[in-house]
Amino acid sequence: MTLARRHALAGLAAWPLLARAEALDDALAGLQRRWHPRLAWRPDAGWHDEALAVAQRLVLRPGDDGSSLATEVMAEQDRGPHLAQALTLRGALGDRVPALFLRPQGPGPHPAVLLLHDHGARFDIGKEKLIRPLTANPAAAAWAQRWFGGAFVGDTLVNAGFAVLAIDALGWGERSRPGFAKDDQQALANHLMQLGRHWAGIIASDDLRAHRWLREQPDVDAGHVAVLGFSMGALRAWQLAGVCPAVSACVASHWMCTREGLLRAGEHTLQGQSAFSMVHPGLGAELDHPDMAALIAPRPLLLFGSPQDRLFPWDATQAAWTQLARAWQGHEDAFATRPTPSGHRFDREQQAVATAWLSRWA
Repeated sequence: MTLARRHALAGLAAWPLLARAEALDDALAGLQRRWHPRLAWRPDAGWHDEALAVAQRLVLRPGDDGSSLATEVMAEQDRGPHLAQALTLRGALGDRVPALFLRPQGPGPHPAVLLLHDHGARFDIGKEKLIRPLTANPAAAAWAQRWFGGAFVGDTLVNAGFAVLAIDALGWGERSRPGFAKDDQQALANHLMQLGRHWAGIIASDDLRAHRWLREQPDVDAGHVAVLGFSMGALRAWQLAGVCPAVSACVASHWMCTREGLLRAGEHTLQGQSAFSMVHPGLGAELDHPDMAALIAPRPLLLFGSPQDRLFPWDATQAAWTQLARAWQGHEDAFATRPTPSGHRFDREQQAVATAWLSRWA
């Protein structure tokens, strides 16, 4: 057999594989071209109630049944101007959810902020990424140095007079296990789905219960309990603010983008396994990301984003911001976007802007 004939036969043998690959890509491309969320934002009065009901049904699974949060104080530390406590709360699955709580020492009631931590493919720490723990934790200190300019966000807020709570999302911190890594996420997500749950829904439900815990504290002003998050925590923040009308204001740092922007070839949501913690089955057919965040209007929303952020295409971030602005017509002072030059991080300057924003609305 000649060499040319061998190459020709090899090409014929590979053709079905190539055809199948093209068929798969064509199917996905066609589906995406036809995609239009059923409940894309509309200016009419009926949109909000319908979209809210659908979002709550698809995101809050299992939700908050109103059962006791059964708080246990594990340790506390007097830090002069404020008190720090290590707590556990009862989560949406009935398990214990470790938390860190900061409370100003002065008389209340205090405005409060629920802090929501990032993903970061770092699972041994969660709440400690945002609130300085009661005992020295080099990993937490290094995280604050890398992403927050060396300042724990919780310290920034409590020093401004806010009570602050952060919990471990399922899979992080004390709710993880030794050695849990980014390649273990699919197994966790599948385990939960086989049991009729989904990872992102449990995270959202625990966030909802944590917000209720803050509102129930006697030294907290229940009418002024905001949410703030960075990266995946930003998604958790605008997601919770969208489905929970009791959230008074929202700051979301570096996670807002159109769904189309994140489904482009090579984008991070199509690589690895991290998207499982942020995706709700069925939600994409109903609402795009800015549609979901539009449920917050007319309550205050502040968004940070960066042209240098390699995780979110800047044009798709700007498109999401433009779409969102429509929902605040007549309430323009309650909606703000802040482009930053620092890429995917929430540094001291951004924290100062966020703190001033929250203080204004508190």
